[in-house]
Amino acid sequence: MAMKALKQKQWLRMALYLAVVIGLSFGLYYLFRYLMTYFDIPTERVEEFASTAYLVVFGVTLVSNAAVFVPVALHVSVILTAAEYWDPVIVALVASVAGTLGEITAYYAGYWGKRIVHFENTPGYDRLVGWMQRYGPWGIFLVSLQPVLPVDVAGLLAGVSRLPLWKFLLPCWAGKFPKYLLLCYFGLVVWRLLPLPPL
Repeated sequence: MAMKALKQKQWLRMALYLAVVIGLSFGLYYLFRYLMTYFDIPTERVEEFASTAYLVVFGVTLVSNAAVFVPVALHVSVILTAAEYWDPVIVALVASVAGTLGEITAYYAGYWGKRIVHFENTPGYDRLVGWMQRYGPWGIFLVSLQPVLPVDVAGLLAGVSRLPLWKFLLPCWAGKFPKYLLLCYFGLVVWRLLPLPPL
């Protein structure tokens, strides 16, 4: 019975997290549209702000991914909004580079944390390190590609098992780029299905 209650709580937490991401995305999108109308910026002039938009995507994604085990949904909302107005491929590329660099904090938390906290006494430690040593970059790629598990887990395990940093960063980026690219194009489809007020 306790296990069922725990699963319900996890599903509720995931649903709440998804609702926050969707709410933030709609809020940012409508705010951006409102500001364009308020400042009387024609759609043709939006391209002039591309470099600033990519910088914002980079900064927000970097900070969101640097927060180890803190679910920060703001970067998803910023990516979705930016992909509507600017090149989705560049948005995904910028976000994936920033997200990968942000994961360095999880890597070093595992790398240096081993000296502070003795992970060896943690149940399942040997199994996790063995998994990372056996699958290493492929495991990191798969964790980075999927949208549910936090990539922080892969970063911590890569750091703990002393995987070279570049062997963590390359598969991490290789997983994040297609994930963000899919997110950008999925966002474009959703925005076009919504009954949005004209600018």
